[in-house]
Amino acid sequence: GRPLPPGEQFFTPGAEGLRREVERRSAAPLVFLFQLPRWILPVVLVALLLAGFAVPSFLGGIAVLPVIGFVGWLAYMSWPSLGARGRILRVALLTFLLLLAADRFGAF
Repeated sequence: GRPLPPGEQFFTPGAEGLRREVERRSAAPLVFLFQLPRWILPVVLVALLLAGFAVPSFLGGIAVLPVIGFVGWLAYMSWPSLGARGRILRVALLTFLLLLAADRFGAF
């Protein structure tokens, strides 16, 4: 696998409560994902998203759920280091994905 990127801290300084616990539990999955070949995760996420667009039934919604979970998890993990623009983009992306899933589940 690839060596981990250099950095001074893996966790948010001064984090407490839920953030601290999520960061602690996310450490192993993040290291695992970093060790995968770089192309695997984007290919899987794009395939699931395309399935969500292509399948107009609840199966399309099910395909989008892992993408929502992954994007939401990364948004939560990166939130303290983001500026206003980054936060707005992540909220917009999550809103779009949630609306897509809701549409596939028949909410509209």
